[in-house]
Order: sequence, then structure tokens, then C-alpha cells
Amino acid sequence: MAFAGVLKDADIAAALAGCKDAGTFDHKKFFKACGMTGKSAEDVKKAFFIIDQDKSGFIEEDELKLFLQNFKAGARALSDSETKAFLKAGDSDGDGKIGCDEFAAMVNV
Repeated sequence: MAFAGVLKDADIAAALAGCKDAGTFDHKKFFKACGMTGKSAEDVKKAFFIIDQDKSGFIEEDELKLFLQNFKAGARALSDSETKAFLKAGDSDGDGKIGCDEFAAMVNV
């Protein structure tokens, strides 16, 4: 598992269960449920680089759509509306992607 050593499997499972149905994803609830909220800056940075699949230094919309699959293979993709809301919540500078600092700010809100 990509998040081994950063997050507990049981917390990830609980967080995924909380948003298993389309339209139920809320990034604040997810980050809290999986145990990411309150993690060290280093752990949040590790999580960012796991989610940044193409290693561009940013999390783009296509990576956000598959966000849950970073936590568990076979997890559902986010709906278009969930993806757009997630991007809007994290993209504080309006460039259409989420940088590491923006991600850290989202996690620790």
C-alpha cells in the first residue's frame, strides 16, 4: 500500500467507506477520517507526492478524479462534480491545479 507508514489501513478503509457512493465525497471529512489531518508537514508532503502520479509537482484534475484509488486499488473514481469541487477547494491561486502548499492547506483546514 502506497500510504503504509503514513496512514493506518483501518483509517483508510473507514474513510473510503464514508464516501463509497457517488456524490458523497467531502475532502475535509475524508482527510479527517483517514487520519491525514494533523499529520506532520513531512507526512502530508509524502501523501502529495503519492497522489501526484505524473510527478509534475502538481495534482491536476485527472489525478483528482482518481484520488480515492491512491488509497485503495479498485476504489471508485470521483464524479465530475466531486472532482471540480475538490479542485476548486484546493486551487487557491486559480491556476487549475493543486500545488504542494495548496494541498497542505486543504489537509490542515
